[in-house]
Amino acid sequence: MYRLTGLLLGVAMAFPVTAHSQETIELTVASSHPLAIPWVGMIKSHFMAETDRILAEKGNYKIAWNEAFGGSLYKANATLTSVQEGVTDVGWVFSFLEGAKLPLSQASTYTPFATANPPVQLQVMWDLLDSNEAFKKEWEQYNLKVLGLTGTDSYDVYTKKPIKSLDDLNGLKLSAPGVLGSWLRGTGANAVDGSLPTFYTDIQTGVSDGVLSLALGVLPAKLYEVAPYITRVRIGTAFSGAVAINRDSWDGLPEEVQQAMIQAGKFYTEAHGKDLLERHEAAFAKMIELGAGQNPPVTVVELPAGDRQKWVDGLPDIAGEWATEAEARGLPGKAFVKAYMDGLRAKGEKPARDWDKAL
Repeated sequence: MYRLTGLLLGVAMAFPVTAHSQETIELTVASSHPLAIPWVGMIKSHFMAETDRILAEKGNYKIAWNEAFGGSLYKANATLTSVQEGVTDVGWVFSFLEGAKLPLSQASTYTPFATANPPVQLQVMWDLLDSNEAFKKEWEQYNLKVLGLTGTDSYDVYTKKPIKSLDDLNGLKLSAPGVLGSWLRGTGANAVDGSLPTFYTDIQTGVSDGVLSLALGVLPAKLYEVAPYITRVRIGTAFSGAVAINRDSWDGLPEEVQQAMIQAGKFYTEAHGKDLLERHEAAFAKMIELGAGQNPPVTVVELPAGDRQKWVDGLPDIAGEWATEAEARGLPGKAFVKAYMDGLRAKGEKPARDWDKAL
């Protein structure tokens, strides 16, 4: 009887362990920018949290996230290589600063004033990632898999001195990330390469006189403290990169975890686009509130409509120049610009300039 009882007890103890065993998978997630930047913070609050939630429903796997946000592993100029080489498993790839390696990803940055609707733009880019083999290959050739897409809210000008007309930009040094400096061509302003983590110091030290930037980045970075004059230009939004995972790390994951991440990536992208749209206007009100007591206080003005149109019309054919360069590299530059612009128009957008018409 003793031996039988012992056997039954052993089975009873072993069974729940087998039925409810859970495998823990360790993954590093990182970014060059801090969690205070909305789309980075949402990697944790939305992508990671949603992955965890989906996996918890079945209970077979759990991810132990090793977080390295805010540039603790690498800076903004190494976001692509750091995911590619496995410095991190999951990371935000900042495509603005990867024009040479991710050329097709720059299409929206060479078509300003086309849309100010982040959810629509991100959906168009997802559609292109699914349907355009050249665009898909552009990302996958660097040993990574795209899980979610990121974009921007609309761009405006933030300066140390007030801007009353387009002529006031002449001679100014304005910080802008990578290829977005091309948006200043024809205005007389000079682009200074940089990114949100460096903008504050650049303005403070005189490297630049202000920035071409976005409200949801300017607010947490507190750039309004050193560039209190905000000129609403409504240049539009841009595709800025992707949350991606190293392909070797991806291939080593169980299918259940992979599917959870795919779902979480879609959830992240949709939530991020909606967040950009909803919080954009509120960010200006918050900057006025926070900057009311500083000297000079934060002020927000609209660039006159005529000056805005003058800016739009005065830009050289940057989309055509970019497309021609892409074609010379064997890439479908012209077709990609057309597909992007057609995608926007198909979803109801009305670009201030139809960049594809001149191709």
